[in-house]
Amino acid sequence: MKNPLDPAMLSAALENVHRAGIPGLFAEVRDGDQVWRGAAGVADVGTGRPVTAGMRHRVGSITKPFTAAAVLQLVDSGQVGLDTPIGRYLPKLVPGQRGDAITVRMLLNHTSGLAEYLPYAYPSLKAFPALGDTGPQSLDDHRFTRFDPVDLIGMGVTAPAVGAPAGPSGVYSNTNYLLLVQLLEEVTGTTAERYITRNVIERAGLRNTGFPAGPYVEGPHSRLYEAWFGMIDPPRDYSVYDMSWVGPAASLTSTVADLNRFFGMLLTGAVVSLSALAEMQRTVPIISQEGRTIDYGLGLHPMEGPGQGTFWGHGGTVWGGGALAMTRADGKRQMAVAVNMQRWNRLDSSGKPQPHPIDHALAALFRVALYG
Repeated sequence: MKNPLDPAMLSAALENVHRAGIPGLFAEVRDGDQVWRGAAGVADVGTGRPVTAGMRHRVGSITKPFTAAAVLQLVDSGQVGLDTPIGRYLPKLVPGQRGDAITVRMLLNHTSGLAEYLPYAYPSLKAFPALGDTGPQSLDDHRFTRFDPVDLIGMGVTAPAVGAPAGPSGVYSNTNYLLLVQLLEEVTGTTAERYITRNVIERAGLRNTGFPAGPYVEGPHSRLYEAWFGMIDPPRDYSVYDMSWVGPAASLTSTVADLNRFFGMLLTGAVVSLSALAEMQRTVPIISQEGRTIDYGLGLHPMEGPGQGTFWGHGGTVWGGGALAMTRADGKRQMAVAVNMQRWNRLDSSGKPQPHPIDHALAALFRVALYG
């Protein structure tokens, strides 16, 4: 069933998210040849500068489908084996029995059992995402820290495992994708940023997507306000930040238009082969960073719509910013949304995030955008 775009309804849903507490947000929704772009709120709470739909934005883990696509291209060309142990490629980073047991596929779908390194790199986030005993102090400490990816991988590999390789369910971990970045560099002989740019970003014809070399977002962009569950009040701007704490696992900047173009091309076989795309869409249950069980493929996860079929895409967060991009399996209906505040939920006495009007307003926006 085709749901044409309703600009008035989309604009109202976007405005409702702003009124619920997000300083600024912007979106692009597509249905076939129809395109709607909208923005609500401000990019800078100090000056009142408005957000616009064409702004560049840190998209966090929406980078992962780009990284996964680059790896799948190497699988397509026979340079990487999807079910080959990672120890064959990176024996020093994942040595011994674990290197023999963990495959490239397990890194892509988070079933490796490798722990998240983030709480070790950011000591005050030691309970993240179990939030009962956490704080925002080390966000400021590391604003200009240049992390070494090998050191970060070491933190994840030496931490207690979160499961056995290829267990019944996986656990989302950035350690997996930093290893995939190292795999790309080992096999191609160039940096992951350069390889992804040339073979994924440029192949998809994206003109406003890339990996900033320093801590600044290039081009028109919003400030990014981190609330850290009410512990930073008022929320603080983290738009200037050295992204080496995630590297090419989550450091991409893009626009909502570019995100829709990328996923539209990916799902029609223009970025990886259709057989590789089918592998990307084979899902397993994993535990997300928010503690929910979700289905996850190789850098993609699905959302089911009422009578609308399956949408594929990814979400992402950074300090202060977030985004979600989903495209229907036929490539026709698409949504990309960017927000300039994160972790707006306050915590109860047990450390559990509490519902917030923003959650309900965003869910309503997603329903209108995806299902009409």
